[in-house]
Amino acid sequence: MANEADTCRMYVVPKLTAAGWDTDHHSIAEQRTITHGRIVLVGNKVSRRPQKRADYVLRYTYDFPIAVVEAKASYKQPGDGLGQAQAYAQMLDLKFAYSTNGHGIVEFDFIAGTERELEQFPPPAELWQRLRGGDLQKVSEEESFRLLTPPPAGFGKPSRYYQEVAVRRALEAILSGRRRVLLTMATGTGKTVVAFHICWKLWATRWNRTGEHRRPKILYLADREILVDDPKDKTFTPFGEAAHRIRGEAVKSREMYFATYQSIAADASRPGLYREYPPDFFDFIIVDECHRGSAGDESNWRSILEYFHSAYQLGMTATPLREENKDTYLYFGNPVYTYSLRQGIEDGFLAPYRVHRVITSVDAAGWRPSQGELDRYGREIPDEEYTTPDFERRVSLRPRTQLIARHLTDFLKANGRFSKTIVFCVDQEHALEMRQALVNLNADLMQQHPDYVCRITADEGEMGRAHLSHFQEPEVETPVIVTTSQLLSTGVDIPTCQVVAIARLVNSMVEFKQIIGRGTRVNEDHGKYYFSILDYTGSATRHFADPEFDGEPTRVTEEELSEDGEPIRVDVVEPEGGEGEREPDDGVLVDVGPWEVSEGDDVAAPRKYYVDGGQYEIAAHLVYELDADGKQLRVVKYTQYVAERVRTLCPTGADLRARWSDAQQRAEIIRALADRGVDVEQLAAAAHQPEADPFDLLCHLAYNAPMLSRRERADRLRREEQEFFARYGQQAREVLDHLLDKYVEHGVAQFVLPEVLKLPPISEHGNPGEIATFFGSPQGLREAVAELQTILYAS
Repeated sequence: MANEADTCRMYVVPKLTAAGWDTDHHSIAEQRTITHGRIVLVGNKVSRRPQKRADYVLRYTYDFPIAVVEAKASYKQPGDGLGQAQAYAQMLDLKFAYSTNGHGIVEFDFIAGTERELEQFPPPAELWQRLRGGDLQKVSEEESFRLLTPPPAGFGKPSRYYQEVAVRRALEAILSGRRRVLLTMATGTGKTVVAFHICWKLWATRWNRTGEHRRPKILYLADREILVDDPKDKTFTPFGEAAHRIRGEAVKSREMYFATYQSIAADASRPGLYREYPPDFFDFIIVDECHRGSAGDESNWRSILEYFHSAYQLGMTATPLREENKDTYLYFGNPVYTYSLRQGIEDGFLAPYRVHRVITSVDAAGWRPSQGELDRYGREIPDEEYTTPDFERRVSLRPRTQLIARHLTDFLKANGRFSKTIVFCVDQEHALEMRQALVNLNADLMQQHPDYVCRITADEGEMGRAHLSHFQEPEVETPVIVTTSQLLSTGVDIPTCQVVAIARLVNSMVEFKQIIGRGTRVNEDHGKYYFSILDYTGSATRHFADPEFDGEPTRVTEEELSEDGEPIRVDVVEPEGGEGEREPDDGVLVDVGPWEVSEGDDVAAPRKYYVDGGQYEIAAHLVYELDADGKQLRVVKYTQYVAERVRTLCPTGADLRARWSDAQQRAEIIRALADRGVDVEQLAAAAHQPEADPFDLLCHLAYNAPMLSRRERADRLRREEQEFFARYGQQAREVLDHLLDKYVEHGVAQFVLPEVLKLPPISEHGNPGEIATFFGSPQGLREAVAELQTILYAS
């Protein structure tokens, strides 16, 4: 009777080979890993859930998958794996799913919506023709070969499944004649890689809008220098000399062009560099981060797209449809493919995160100047109550900035002082003051690393770009903390960013998702699996309550400072709801200096009031994180959350006791709890019961049972189970007694054989083989230790 592995080896591969799949042109990808497995936070440790893996993915060409095959053991029905095959096929956007037990084959055809039994697998040519007659019927035979064009030799970025889907969907739309195409993909999911593959397939196969036999002219547009320079200098290097960065003049001799909107758009001094190109010059235009105003009717960037109206245009954005980006969706139409932040976290490609809501006393209660109070420049501050939306806009409170800097510094001291951190400030001036405060609080590290804290804003110019380049590089240790206002909120790839601190209001969901995206990348080589968001204004927690947000955090801890400055922590687990503070409707925040000139007046005056005195403190500290199932938790204490998870595994205390007494079943329970984000070892500290046995603690939380310490359990066993010990000789009894002592000190992990036998004082009795003779045999030793655990947890 063949198991699943036997079925694959003995039956499935030969049948696929016989159908023509195992050739130079058509290939079989065996045990194709689809996802990485969701990252689960267990205390301060991480684990991954199992990866999703298809038994076989059939590829019509190197990078064009066409079908999924799931194999089951020979004693099962041929169709037992069809549901799984269909699920994988839908993820991979494939139209043919197969299930087999090695003898019979069941096919599901998504194009026809039919299921049928087969004796042999269809050959590659048949599936291709069925796909051509169904999903690809709008793409001509001549055009469809472009879908099959492989990436350049040696291209070092293998595509993830969703990237392959995005490339196929976009190309199918373009090749079928759709002029405007939109892809919506969460920050950190590799939009630039997708753009490269689309461009390469069109360029390498000489596609162009006129049908002439020439390479297309392609324009890659974005609104920031780094969003243009990075792709050109890194991902798009296979284009070689064909790639050109537009700077100041309209070079027309290349094929792959890169430009920012601003560098070619019209302004007060020129009609627009883009007009020096003929309207039909470009065949294909990619608009990266297209939600950032490029499609708005009033935007001068829109004029660029309309001027090159004959070109096919692909918009790429990280943000789903919202009121503030509806112009983008009206212009490009509904996305041909969407890959969300939630899905990226679920698949394990994106990092989960915790959000710390940190409330200063001045943000909690507001601030009002004393009567006649003067600011730094001797001006009387208007007597009114100022709240979070006013801070650093209308009034600058230096003590508040210093308090935030101190809290952030303490956070990094507790969680890793070299955790790369971005601090988003209100404007460039605020970023400068925040940098100065952080420098002074980290003087010890600044002595060793003068660039430990840096400001990266437009004012820094080339120096700022150098700091950013080092900050992005995982192998470069510093800068560690960078302060900014707007510059780093979009499109900057920082693989090892572990902390995002928000010190300004972020009222736009679009911008909020972009800011979160600075930390969503996973970097396993440097141990970066999750990140933290420190929210000092309430922006983050307000957006997490928005039903349109697709990647909520979870566990909450509240931290307040006592009168003597000591933190007090209380666990809670849900974001607060409500609308929260509203940001003033003053349009896009423009970074200017601290001085402004009033109309009709030649005298410069500070544009906000500056307050240097006063003392504030942290009023509360809340922490949110996603639970292991990716769902927002209810308002319950962490211990209550644990109790609910335990009851889902074991409905009664007796059930938990029976399973816990068996070492193998106990390990399964511990793994199941860890998979749900519960670390049994850390639970005792969280419940302030460091001496409690984990079993007693779980029973107490889940079933309100009395709680014993490990010592009390061991003492009871020694006192009441003399008959058990009497069955063994003196040396065996001493070994069992030592095991109990180790259990009292370290817990149930000390019952693991043979490792514990190598630890003193047990090792003083001999090696594991010699110790086993005290019990008659190794099996006798295992049985004695198993029985010891059973009676240890007896009722």
